[in-house]
Amino acid sequence: MNTPEKLIIFDTTLRDGEQSPGATMGQADKLRIAKQLERMGVDVIEAGFAASSPGDFAAIQAIAQVVKNSTVCSLARANLKDIEKAGLAIQAAPRKRIHTFIATSPLHMEKKLNLQPGQVIEAAVSAIREAKKYTDDIEFSCEDASRSEPEFLYRIIEAAIREGANTINIPDTVGYAVPSVFGEFIKNLREHVYNSDQAIWSVHCHNDLGLAVANSLSGVHFGGARQIECSINGLGERAGNCALEEVVMAVKTRKDFFNL
Repeated sequence: MNTPEKLIIFDTTLRDGEQSPGATMGQADKLRIAKQLERMGVDVIEAGFAASSPGDFAAIQAIAQVVKNSTVCSLARANLKDIEKAGLAIQAAPRKRIHTFIATSPLHMEKKLNLQPGQVIEAAVSAIREAKKYTDDIEFSCEDASRSEPEFLYRIIEAAIREGANTINIPDTVGYAVPSVFGEFIKNLREHVYNSDQAIWSVHCHNDLGLAVANSLSGVHFGGARQIECSINGLGERAGNCALEEVVMAVKTRKDFFNL
């Protein structure tokens, strides 16, 4: 067997998990959970969405000041105001990341963003360029990727990597994917994006059909992704996210299969 490759665990309990009904956390709660995630060895802690509220900004700032071993990350929409807020919130962290995103499916681009595809690419590139002022660790997400047109994804991902994104995240935003298709989808993207080897590929799956863990593991094993975005107990928007404890134990228990 070849030497096992590194699988990055990206925990979003403090950001996406907080969107579960009744899961709102204060700064003290977030700080306590972040310290435990660091003790567990989580690679990246998505501490919040800095531009969403003064409270979230302050909580990310507090986490950035105490977490030393994990990367502290803030989510940001692909606009300059969000990027600035994220950059300032994570400033104190020894390891810091900005995670910026924009919708890429035809439905979302038309109905939610009211933008043409070329304008969406331009917004993504501008956001990544701005994020580079604050950190070299930049993640770019194609929101609603699993319902996006592959040819458009090739273009926007290539542009994002060229501009400096070193993690590319493919979310199943609405929990629409099924495992065999999702794994093949990631593989197809990596094969068609000419600079795909210059970034780590990531998956962020929702559990609307009860398939978040299965889809994430398929994205890793068949698709070649090397980061899984997950949360404690699968907390998250609507039916929840991929469960951290399930993917970690699947990969650990079945080392013979995953070799990660």
